[in-house]
Amino acid sequence: MGEIFKPGDVVLTETSQLPCKVELFLGGGGQGEVYKADLGGKKVALKWYFPSQATPQQRAALETLVKMGAPNDKFLWPLDLTLAENVPGFGYYMSLREPRFKGIVDLMKRRIEPTFRALAKAGFILADSYLQLHAKGLCYRDISFGNVFFDPDTGDTLICDNDNVAVDKRQQVGVLGTPRFMAPEVVRGEALPSTQTDLYSLAVLLFYMLIVHHPLEGKRETAIKCLDLPAMNQLYGTDPLFIFDPNDDSNRPLRGYHDNALDFWPIYPQFLRELFTRAFTVGLKDPQARVRESEWRGAMTQLQDAIFYCAQCGAENFYDGDALRTAGKLSPCWSCGSELLLPPRIRIGKQLVMLNHDTQLFPHHVDDSRLYDFSAPIAEIVRNPQNPNIWGLKNLSTQKWVITRQDASTQDVEPGRSVTLQTGIRINFGAKEGEIRG
Repeated sequence: MGEIFKPGDVVLTETSQLPCKVELFLGGGGQGEVYKADLGGKKVALKWYFPSQATPQQRAALETLVKMGAPNDKFLWPLDLTLAENVPGFGYYMSLREPRFKGIVDLMKRRIEPTFRALAKAGFILADSYLQLHAKGLCYRDISFGNVFFDPDTGDTLICDNDNVAVDKRQQVGVLGTPRFMAPEVVRGEALPSTQTDLYSLAVLLFYMLIVHHPLEGKRETAIKCLDLPAMNQLYGTDPLFIFDPNDDSNRPLRGYHDNALDFWPIYPQFLRELFTRAFTVGLKDPQARVRESEWRGAMTQLQDAIFYCAQCGAENFYDGDALRTAGKLSPCWSCGSELLLPPRIRIGKQLVMLNHDTQLFPHHVDDSRLYDFSAPIAEIVRNPQNPNIWGLKNLSTQKWVITRQDASTQDVEPGRSVTLQTGIRINFGAKEGEIRG
């Protein structure tokens, strides 16, 4: 049980003076303690700082964050400060995280096994959320897997511990980051956290999520007898080397020690591996050359579109056009080794979407003005009710489609109707046109 409050204790919100009743101790850390509480019938999370952490600087930072508001609804953002009689210091309340959200630590320890689709969606949400945070002139300072929670079934993601967010490039002491996630220049003591160091930490987080390993921990790490501070400074700060650096193989992962890296890295398509390679080669040395949130956002969307299933074992695989053009054939299924067969797919501009049994198209697929709009699907793959061997694309939008067959004949597809998946059919969605490929 926490030491600051007991169940039934009441604090007041600073702005509205509403009572917030403590119900349950949730956990504590170096800054303070967190409780489940009731605020006017709504369950919220209450964080209260230890006296040593309840500084005027922390209070001013919280007031700024409350005033600015959350960049989007993925942040468990400070909503108002809280005060209590006879209890020194202050705290704040925020939305309560639902039990369905699990920590990235659970993924690292393989206590959960999310799908690749869920991971790609989580990666998109993180990139998009940090982009919106940075656009407000803020930096997170401590991006790590301890501050991110996601639903392994859906990929929905939440970002917590937002009371350490600060105005970018404002020189101040405080949180520098989490070991293993801090940018090399921060480890070396040459820079303070900023949006540029956030970009490095984001790349590490995404690598952890998808490869289930750290991008700098390979052969060099196994040679270290004691991973003390000098060793960590060298590994992550003064002499960092990407485990898959194309020009230096001296820090490659070793079988028996770094199996996750060896197993997961080749599963992903070339475009994603190239992005990680840039993040941890030129991005290690030049903060201005780091992969931007917008690039990760595009890559995670493309990754979701590239998923298709092995006909033998059902495992998710990724369509890799670059590898296919080089090798002339698909790699076998990473899970069972069977030969892979591509499903029908649709080319819409530069996007290629695999048409699986569960594929949905969204507004951003068919309209460039609806950038990354996942609000509601505008199409989905369905089976013919009279013949389950025939698959079609159902119009879920409010707009009429026009299809053109290979013989140049046309047909309208009204909302609620479907078009059979046939190679060569072109579908005019309005703003853009797509072509079915076999």
